[in-house]
Amino acid sequence: MKGILNAYKPKGPTSHDVVDELRRKTKEKKIGHAGTLDPFARGVLIVGIGRRATRILDLLKGERKTYWVKMQLGIVTETFDITGQVKEENECDKSVEEIMKVIKSFEGEYLQVPPAYSARKYKGKKLYELARQGKIIRLPPRNVTIYRIWDIEVDFPFASFRAEVSPGTYIRSLCMDIGYKLGCGATAVELVREKVGNFSIEDSINPFELPPERVSQHLITIEKVLEKIPGFVLTEPGKKKVLNGGHPFLEDIEKILGNFKKDQIIKLITKDGVIIALAKAERSSFFISTLEKQGRNERVAKLEKVLGES
Repeated sequence: MKGILNAYKPKGPTSHDVVDELRRKTKEKKIGHAGTLDPFARGVLIVGIGRRATRILDLLKGERKTYWVKMQLGIVTETFDITGQVKEENECDKSVEEIMKVIKSFEGEYLQVPPAYSARKYKGKKLYELARQGKIIRLPPRNVTIYRIWDIEVDFPFASFRAEVSPGTYIRSLCMDIGYKLGCGATAVELVREKVGNFSIEDSINPFELPPERVSQHLITIEKVLEKIPGFVLTEPGKKKVLNGGHPFLEDIEKILGNFKKDQIIKLITKDGVIIALAKAERSSFFISTLEKQGRNERVAKLEKVLGES
């Protein structure tokens, strides 16, 4: 029972609880997920089951994400969500139009400070673990992108909206930043991750509610998940080289799949259609075609992860 699962994490359990439930039902020890969801949040949690599937999770973490969030205006908590201790309570005297304008103003790139209570790590320890010990670590701000914000609704003291964001964006921090710009503070009270890349909440399944055989019916092969990723088909000698950790050269290519640029992540696939590795292209697909015409046997990609055949 191996592959990628579009899991639905309900409100309450942690992301790790979902992984534990799937370990119990699939009898597979090697399981991981592509991005933590807070216990108070619900929605899409991409889970890799089996060694090959877990090795592509870093790639899936880089996908855009879509959230629906409801925030309460006029309060600030230590965790930036309703589960934390209230630190400030303020009046919010802004009009509906002003609130909507400020929310919309966050579209684009901006510097965001990660919450002190989060799964990000500092010197090998998760921030929330340090925070619970009374060690509040303030990490430097990082560039995030809010691609779009829509479906804004204001029903004072609450406001809600949908946002499509870059990986690494904290919606709790976005709510806090909106609150500070309004001058009254804000905290997230409901959060739903509706989409991760091509995985949507409508197609997700709740592993707590299904028997093992039903879970297996929803597993997706990594070949299906990565079918739109470009790369190339390897020759038989090239396949053996890559499986042994060797970087592919021109002579190892049987066929180019799609178009890609230099430094882009690509897939290395066998003649039977099995993805055996991910690599970083050292030449563009166009330049590789030029090498073929000139007969120049140069290295064309650097291995990132060897997945194996099974």
